[in-house]
Amino acid sequence: MCGIVGVAAQRNILPILIEGLKRLEYRGYDSAGVALLQNIDNGNEPTKLAIQKAVGKVVGLVDKTIENPISGLTGISHTRWATHGKPTELNAHPHRSGPIALVHNGIIENHSALRDALKKKGYEFLSETDSEVMVHTIADFCSQGHDLKSAVQEALATFKGAYAIGVVSENEPHRVIGARQGSPLVMGIGIDENYIASDPLALRQVTDRFIYLQENELVEITPTSYHIYDSNGEEIQRDVVQLTEVQENLDKGEHRHYMIKEIFEQPSVIQNTLHGRISEDRILEESFGAEARDIFDKVEQIKIIACGTSFHAATVAKYWFEEWAGITCTVEIASEYRYRKVTTAPNTLFVTISQSGETADTLAALSKAKKLNYLASLAVCNVPNSSLVRESDIAFMTHAGTEIGVASTKAFTTQLVALQLLVIAIGRRYEITEEREAKLVKQLHSLPRLCEQLLALNNDILEMSHAFTEKHHTLFLGRGVHYPIALEGALKLKEISYIHAEAYPAGELKHGPLALIDSDMPVVAVAPNNELLEKLKSNLEEVQARGGKLFVFADKDAGFKDDGQTTVLNIPHCEESISPIIYTLPLQLLSYHVAVNKGTDVDQPRNLAKSVTVE
Repeated sequence: MCGIVGVAAQRNILPILIEGLKRLEYRGYDSAGVALLQNIDNGNEPTKLAIQKAVGKVVGLVDKTIENPISGLTGISHTRWATHGKPTELNAHPHRSGPIALVHNGIIENHSALRDALKKKGYEFLSETDSEVMVHTIADFCSQGHDLKSAVQEALATFKGAYAIGVVSENEPHRVIGARQGSPLVMGIGIDENYIASDPLALRQVTDRFIYLQENELVEITPTSYHIYDSNGEEIQRDVVQLTEVQENLDKGEHRHYMIKEIFEQPSVIQNTLHGRISEDRILEESFGAEARDIFDKVEQIKIIACGTSFHAATVAKYWFEEWAGITCTVEIASEYRYRKVTTAPNTLFVTISQSGETADTLAALSKAKKLNYLASLAVCNVPNSSLVRESDIAFMTHAGTEIGVASTKAFTTQLVALQLLVIAIGRRYEITEEREAKLVKQLHSLPRLCEQLLALNNDILEMSHAFTEKHHTLFLGRGVHYPIALEGALKLKEISYIHAEAYPAGELKHGPLALIDSDMPVVAVAPNNELLEKLKSNLEEVQARGGKLFVFADKDAGFKDDGQTTVLNIPHCEESISPIIYTLPLQLLSYHVAVNKGTDVDQPRNLAKSVTVE
C-alpha cells in the first residue's frame, strides 16, 4: 500500500515529510518522492514547486535532498507501490501539472478515457500512471477559474475508482488539500501546523490528535486552520481522536496473548486488504500490479502452490475458481511440487501464497516454476520486499500487519480475501458477469461488520472450549468449500493445544473415520445453510448414532438444536461467498481457548517457527 504525508506549517517541513515516509516503509514500496513549496516567505520571489524523486528506498530520496537541498513550509510526500507503470522516477509521485503537484493512493478506473480527453486539450503526459490524469484534471479546472479546493472538488466528480490524495499549488502556497474515497486518509492537528497522512503512524512524531476522514470527504489544511467538506461541498465537523500511546504491533495491549489480539484485529485488517482494491461494485484489478491486466487477459488455467495454512487458503480458492469463474485450478503443497516431474498447460498463472514471503519450500517451488512454461507468477503475501514478492512477476500484498503469533489467524483470512479478489479479476474474463461481480463486491463490503458480529460470540465459544480440555483427539468435518476450513480448524487446534486433530470431508465418514467415533472423540462440524446442508446433517446423524459428541458451528437458520449429544453455536447468517471467511473465526477462537485452558504456550507452540525458512 502506498503512503502519503502532507504538511502545512510555519517551519521547514522536509524532516517531517521524510520521517513520515520512513514510518510507512513497512507497507512496502518501490519509489519515493517529495514536493515542497519554496520561497513562500520571500515576497521578492514567486513561490516555486521543488520536486525530488528516487527509485528504491527512502534513503535514496534523502541522499538527493542532501545533494540538492530544498526546504519549504508546505508540501506533500509519497511512497509508491507500482500499479500503473514500472518503478521509475517518471512514474514516482508527486506528479505535476503546471503549478500543481499531487500524490495519490488507489486506482482510477476511468483513467484511459480521461487521459484521451486531456490530450486533446493539449496536456502532455510524462508517466504511465493513472495518478497523472488526476493532477492534469485538477489543473484544467484551475485554468477555468476555480481555486484549488473547488478545482479538486470538481475533478473528484469525474474520477471512478479509489483514491486518497494530497494536493498543493504554487498559487496557494500555505494550503494542502486532501480527499479520500476507498483509501484511508487521516488529518493530524498540531500547534501552528496541520497534517494529512495515509496512516496515523506517519505523524506520531509530531502529533497525537487525529481526525479520521470518512468516505467522499475533502479536507483543507493551513498552518492555523482546517476545514472538512462532504461530497456536496458542505462543511462538516468530525471528532478529534487523541491517541494516548503509540499503537505498535508488538504491543499486546489489553490482550493476554498476541494470538487473541490478532484474531480480534481481523475486522480492521480485512478492511485494510480491501482498501483501494474495490470500488462500490467492482474490484480494481490494477491492485495486482502494473502488468496484471495484460497477464490476466491471457490466463487459461491456475496453479496455486503453498504450505500449511496458506495451502488451506489455496484450496478454498480452487472451489471459487472452478465454481464461479469456470476456470481450471490445481492446488499443490510446495514441498511436494518441488520434487516431482511437472507438466505445464499453456497460459497457466503460477500463484504462490505465503505470510512471510520467505517460506523455503514455496520459494523453491517458484524457482522451479521459472524454468517451466508458465505464463507468469503472482505472489499473495503479507511482507513487502520479501524474497517471494521480489522474485515474482506481480504481487498482491494482504496488509494484515505484523503477525506475531506462530499460529496464523489474520494472515489466513486476509489471504482468503485476496484470493477472492483474484478469482473475480480473472473470472470476469470467463463466467463472472458484471451483475455477479457487483453482488460479490457488495458482500465483501459487508465482511468487516460480520466479523465483528462473530467475534461478539467469544464468551459462548469460551464456554464451549471447556469440553475439549481433557480430550486427546478431535475430528473436524466440513463439506464443499468448508472442507478446507475444517482442515484449518484442525490445524489450529493441534498447533497450539497439542490435541491430535484431523479433518475430513463429511461424506468420507463412512469410508474409515467413523471407526474412531465414540463418546471420548469430540466432532466439530462447520454447517452453513447452503445446498449441502441436508447432506451434512445426514453425515452428522451417523456420528450421533455411534455416541459421538457433536459441536456444530451452524447458520442460525440451519435448524440445529442443543441436546445431550449436540452443542450448537449459532452463527449470524452470511452470504455463501464470504462464509468460509466468517466460519474460520469461531474455529480460531475455539482453538485459542482450549490452548489457554490447557496452559500451553499459545504464541510460541513447541517445535514450530513463524517463518519456515529451511526445508
